[in-house]
Amino acid sequence: MVKTVFERSDVLPLLAEAFRELGYEGATLSRITARTGLGKGSLYHFFPGGKEEMAEAVLDHVDRWFITHIFQPLEEGEPVAAIEGMWREVEAYFSAGRRVCLVGAFALDETRDRFPQAINRYFGRWMTALAGALARAGKDEQTATQLAEHAVLGIQGALVLTRATADEGLFRRALQRLAAELRA
Repeated sequence: MVKTVFERSDVLPLLAEAFRELGYEGATLSRITARTGLGKGSLYHFFPGGKEEMAEAVLDHVDRWFITHIFQPLEEGEPVAAIEGMWREVEAYFSAGRRVCLVGAFALDETRDRFPQAINRYFGRWMTALAGALARAGKDEQTATQLAEHAVLGIQGALVLTRATADEGLFRRALQRLAAELRA
């Protein structure tokens, strides 16, 4: 059954899940319509540039969520509270590891060459924002940078391993260990 949507913003979460499930290359227009329940006409109405415009819009949507819930709090908030908040938001956003990191998935194959700025901006800002919060919390700059890289790497690795093993507890345990390492 074809869904009725009235705003482009209503389509973005549906597209994001389709790209998460199928990857960029696997997301043919017919598979996107099947996954989202949206007709081709609706998709082209909102995204006349086709699949590439859809992916760009989804990456922007993800980026805006992370700016609001992760990056800005780390950059502007009280650092300890912002870091603790990051762990809660990450666990919720990635559904305790059940939800693939779309940006990370796009970075794994030739798709990264289509969207290098969006991918680099996402990971770069996350590590920079976290390193800044760690430095404001008292870590020296080099240690803060190393811990931020370790944390983002650990989150991404935990997402992959959780998906591979179907052990949702693994993601939670990884976040708890990473949080403890950053607090030490």
